[in-house]
Amino acid sequence: MTPVHARTGQRQPIDADPVLKLEGITKRFPGVVALNKVDFDVRPGEVHALLGENGAGKSTLMKVLAGKHQANEGRIILGGEEMAFENPKHAKRAGVVLIHQEQSLVPEMTVAENIFLGSLPKKWGNRVDWRKLREDTNAILETLKCSFQHDDLVGSLSIAKKQMVEIGRALVFTPRVVVFDEPTASLTDHEKPVLYDVIHSLCEQGVGIVYISHRMDEIFHLSHRISVLRDGEYTGTVNTCETHEDEVTRMMIGRSLELDHASKPTDFGENMLELRNLTVKRIFEDVSFNVRKGEIVGMYGLVGAGRSEVAETIFGLRTPVAGEVVLDGEVVNFRSTHDAVAAGIALVPEDRKDQGLILGMNCRDNMTLASLSSVSSGGFMKGSAERSVYDKYHQAMKIKTPSWRQKVGNLSGGNQQKIVIGKWLHTHPKLLILDEPTRGIDVGSKAEIHALVKDLAKSGYAVLVISSEMPEVLGLSNRIIAMYDGRVTAEFDGDSVSEDALVQAITGMGTSAPAAATA
Repeated sequence: MTPVHARTGQRQPIDADPVLKLEGITKRFPGVVALNKVDFDVRPGEVHALLGENGAGKSTLMKVLAGKHQANEGRIILGGEEMAFENPKHAKRAGVVLIHQEQSLVPEMTVAENIFLGSLPKKWGNRVDWRKLREDTNAILETLKCSFQHDDLVGSLSIAKKQMVEIGRALVFTPRVVVFDEPTASLTDHEKPVLYDVIHSLCEQGVGIVYISHRMDEIFHLSHRISVLRDGEYTGTVNTCETHEDEVTRMMIGRSLELDHASKPTDFGENMLELRNLTVKRIFEDVSFNVRKGEIVGMYGLVGAGRSEVAETIFGLRTPVAGEVVLDGEVVNFRSTHDAVAAGIALVPEDRKDQGLILGMNCRDNMTLASLSSVSSGGFMKGSAERSVYDKYHQAMKIKTPSWRQKVGNLSGGNQQKIVIGKWLHTHPKLLILDEPTRGIDVGSKAEIHALVKDLAKSGYAVLVISSEMPEVLGLSNRIIAMYDGRVTAEFDGDSVSEDALVQAITGMGTSAPAAATA
């Protein structure tokens, strides 16, 4: 059992020789040095957190470890033996398993086939042993306390459930080191403790865990040690029980993070958006609220409460069976998202990779996707106009990329999100909807996006923010709409709401009808 600090409740560092050592790892890509002589090690039975801003090199370092990238310089030492992994399969056979931030599942295959992909159990004649496949998969799903079945198609699962399938893959092998890259980014509050139990179980078996996350509460709850990268270089390592969030933040970004505790504005304009008893069959019912010019309204609720679906309906992706959407004083009935964009609505979606970007396209072209008419003439694109748009938001949003020619798929999550936001800001919307705007983003980028949202509201934008993070909703919102099971259960003033009241509203406790609007 891992010793726990008596005063802080945090885990004491483990005194053991490392099961894994990375020495002097350097990785270069065209135009950029992603890693420069980075050292890192993991001890058996410990959780070693790896932190850094988006683009600091965390994921690149782990991809070198897992055989997806080959280092230009440096050594990988596993169990005292120097290794050179040619590919991820080679690394897995040696006992190094990477659970990707970007899901790498095959939607057309079943849960069982995805979990054992590349290592399907075989019987006589090299045929798949389907019975053993079912039994072994069911054992893994039971360990992870999953509600879905072994024969469900992965494409039919939610993002959170797909993440549990990814985690299930690690349990197939007998791992020596498991890397979790943002494992809770799409997990529900119910699923997170299950993941923590799996991590603790692996530690008790002597497995070394590398844990990458931007969620400080998780880092301080789970880890024994914390190492930090900044701009591709190793900054330092601290024992978790001997440090605090401010010190780790300074190591990550080179400065203390100044939080804006100023009181929120209360002087707003007329309604920009009003929903009147909006209903989509079997998803949400009788949803009513408003968003005024210059106001930030937060929507908070558990996964499955209907928040994203409400946003999609406003944006023309879903057709309501009842109710009205009123935009700037006029009832609208959008037949498509094109109609919504033309009317002045922008939606930054929850899943930036699948819904917000074309990963194989360069940064400039992604930035102008939602406003092609502004950068074209006579059916031909104007390169200079495209470049001007890109330069504007590249500078304003501090996007880190060596060139506009860089493929968006090669950028960090935070820089990808900035491009999605910039793309929609160039449409000059009346209403900006942000669905999980800082999911999987480091503290520095998160603070920048929060400041941007507040500045947009001050300049007159009506902003609707959907978030699963309570601190984000409380810190940004002038008002908060709580949803549970497809219904609005309460509406709160953003400055006076308590965390307890908000939790009760999103779990259906003690609320039988929506609270009266405070505005």
